[in-house]
Amino acid sequence: MVLFLLAQGGAIAIAGASMLAYFTKLETRVSIMEERGAAYTVSRLDELKLKINSLEGQIKNNQATIDRLVAAFLKDRDARP
Repeated sequence: MVLFLLAQGGAIAIAGASMLAYFTKLETRVSIMEERGAAYTVSRLDELKLKINSLEGQIKNNQATIDRLVAAFLKDRDARP
């Protein structure tokens, strides 16, 4: 019985050490990814902001064109007898 309890305690200790090693390795990986990924993420977000600004400008130009076309169409329609 004592031998069984010692073996069980050893298994629990080994499992604990294994979990500790796994979580330490995982934390190291996450830390490395955060350090390496931070610059990439910031540059990617800056690129996305530039694209969004460009698309917003295009939307404004397209809206102005549409407004002019609608105004011309309505004026032409109202001028007809």
